[in-house]
Amino acid sequence: MGNLVLRKIYTFFTDLESYFSLLGGVIVNLPRVFKDRKLILDQMVHIGVNSLALVSIIGLFTGAVSAWQAAYQMAGLVPLSILGSATPKAIIIELGPVLAAIVLAGRVGASISAEIGTMKVTEQIDALEAMAISPNRYLAMPRVVATTIMMPILVIYASSVAIIGSYLVSTIFLDLSGGVFLSGFRKSFEIKDVNAAITKALFFGFAISSIGCFVGFETSGGAEGVGLSTIKSFVICAAMILILDAILWNFLIG
Repeated sequence: MGNLVLRKIYTFFTDLESYFSLLGGVIVNLPRVFKDRKLILDQMVHIGVNSLALVSIIGLFTGAVSAWQAAYQMAGLVPLSILGSATPKAIIIELGPVLAAIVLAGRVGASISAEIGTMKVTEQIDALEAMAISPNRYLAMPRVVATTIMMPILVIYASSVAIIGSYLVSTIFLDLSGGVFLSGFRKSFEIKDVNAAITKALFFGFAISSIGCFVGFETSGGAEGVGLSTIKSFVICAAMILILDAILWNFLIG
């Protein structure tokens, strides 16, 4: 039992060293961003544009459920007119960034791990190294940069769609005047909330992409290993998003 614990601890610190080594490689190659802009733009399209449909669905129903849940909890306690101020604020600060990030951890983080993991087990990464092409520059850096850039855009878009969903539910199903909803939204809206959401999104995007790349580079065991890597990537990314959210809350909001 003791040896198993020691091996787990040793593996953890070895993986941590490898992860920071990967981050070092990404940072070293950042000056090549302009030269490798085509790789980055391709990843931005794949990560951002191709995620719009999914993010739209998540945002719309997140806003709708938020309005219904808030109305249910506040029934008989406070006027429903407060929905216009309470629901959008919760969406901007918390629900939009976290839910969008967790969904994209499944779509983007797992996808990155699967792509790089497949290249690893089929020895394509070894071929890149044989041609003196750095895998960190060619594979990791474009994905990390692209995800970090696109995540705030997707989070703002998801939050906007969620607020629209909340507005539609409040006005159509809860008989709240559209003017009252928008008035409450204008009174409660603060730029610092948007800045907090963008900051969270930057950290979430960096975590999702870097963890996805790391897990992909550590893949072994053929097709089964690739499948396990996608699961591992999502689990770690989801946990890291919640951990970062709790830490960042104290600095940005608390």
